[in-house]
Amino acid sequence: MVARVKSALRRYTLYNGENTSNNIIEINGLVIDKDKHKCLLYEKEIDFTPMEFEILLYLAENRGKVIPSEELFEKVWKEKYLDSNNTVMVHIRRIREKLNEDTKHPKFIKTVWGVGYKIENE
Repeated sequence: MVARVKSALRRYTLYNGENTSNNIIEINGLVIDKDKHKCLLYEKEIDFTPMEFEILLYLAENRGKVIPSEELFEKVWKEKYLDSNNTVMVHIRRIREKLNEDTKHPKFIKTVWGVGYKIENE
């Protein structure tokens, strides 16, 4: 009951008050605030490095779309992707750890084998 009230209050302030812009993304208890560069998971703040935050934000902004590792690397690092680069994979693993995701059944970031990563539409 308390969680529902908090959620209703958060939505009220989101749509009627301080956050009138579209710079907040909500996905199943995960709230990403682009303006404040903050991320909340079930109302608890998660500390991400700037690169981790940018990866999560890019995936969230492209929900439902599979993002290849190459595209993710080039958009976030703004450099050309090299063939055997594991940088994206390592950062995704760290993000999942911070989100307390089950590696076999992730709730947020899904791996599409041989293609890339995606966040499902709610």
